[in-house]
Amino acid sequence: MTKKLSLALLSACAFAGAAQAGGFARGDADTDIIYEDGTAVFRGGYTYVMPDRDYDTVNGVAGTDGAHTENYGVPSFAAKFRISDNFSCALTYTQPYGADSTYGTQAQAADRAADVAGGGILGIAGTSNAVRSAEFDTNEYGGTCAVNFAAGKGDLYFIGGVFSQSFDYKEVKDFGTLEMSDSSEFGYRLGAAYEIKEYALRAEVMYRSQIDHNADGTFLNASPLLQGALGIPIGAYRSARGYGSLPQSLELNLQSGIAPGWLVFGSVKWTDWSVLQSLNYTIDGIARGGVLIPQTKDFFWRDGWTISGGVGHTFTDTVSGALSLTWDRGVDTGADIMSDTWTVGAGTLVKAGPGVLRLGGAVSYLTSGEQTVADGADFNATADGDWAYAVTASYKIAF
Repeated sequence: MTKKLSLALLSACAFAGAAQAGGFARGDADTDIIYEDGTAVFRGGYTYVMPDRDYDTVNGVAGTDGAHTENYGVPSFAAKFRISDNFSCALTYTQPYGADSTYGTQAQAADRAADVAGGGILGIAGTSNAVRSAEFDTNEYGGTCAVNFAAGKGDLYFIGGVFSQSFDYKEVKDFGTLEMSDSSEFGYRLGAAYEIKEYALRAEVMYRSQIDHNADGTFLNASPLLQGALGIPIGAYRSARGYGSLPQSLELNLQSGIAPGWLVFGSVKWTDWSVLQSLNYTIDGIARGGVLIPQTKDFFWRDGWTISGGVGHTFTDTVSGALSLTWDRGVDTGADIMSDTWTVGAGTLVKAGPGVLRLGGAVSYLTSGEQTVADGADFNATADGDWAYAVTASYKIAF
């Protein structure tokens, strides 16, 4: 039991920390279940994240709005089935990406002022269109299989699978509400690993493919300007179409026992956030000279890097614990404030009832940052260091 607990305990703190990763990252598919002992293994969990990011200054004036980041939850479910001694498959569900922000009156006023200073919206001087709130979420349903071969003292694994990812987006602005969705786009993951259970040693590399979304939806007009200038009645719907990409990633995970009851672990992950420069869309009826006017939600991000390390200890045959430290490089280039993040995670794993309970928590420090109109931001703002918190729980049953 001691070795089995050591092999799994790191996930309790690592999963809570993963929900704090940079960009729009939220949850990773629980493909680690492939390594679990048992003919059939089931694990379900939930992580709740409480970010608290606000603006310290807006256009050089002290910020008065509260936090614009909303709390969110990340579900995770996985089922592993051993087909033979050398072949297993897992079915997984999670929400890999998402964001949810609501902006206060000061930020909205700054957004409107920037539009006016830039010459107005739709080429009409003095007009503006501030963002009031914006959110999106994704759902991933995947199947991943692994074939393993004896190699030296351990086993060599080759891993591959496919997944379906949905995309739902909603943005509320002065002009109205835009909603778009893409019910399913397919991607794949490929990996390899080497494991020696006797030493609680595992090295794994995993690649997850980029997903290109093409979304359709509607725009609900709430603006007298659009009614007067373009003939779109207030309360009328118009069709909308958009496209954008969510990134590929490559992750290396390492763990090893170092003494009886002690385990060290670490990971390095590259995420291609530079693929997300803008979300591009058009709305029927918003046109000039019969040509639809392109609209964008700009990010201009750079690639992300996440480095994590930690140590775990088995206290008894039924209880283990772990601590981790994670650094995530900010992806912003000035169009928003997605600065570096430092996260301390803690977790415990307890044999309880017929299965195993994992509990974890994380505290993140969001470093200070700045966004400017010159770099593509909606308005000028700065943020001092802020804090975010996460808790996670999961339960596993094996047969």
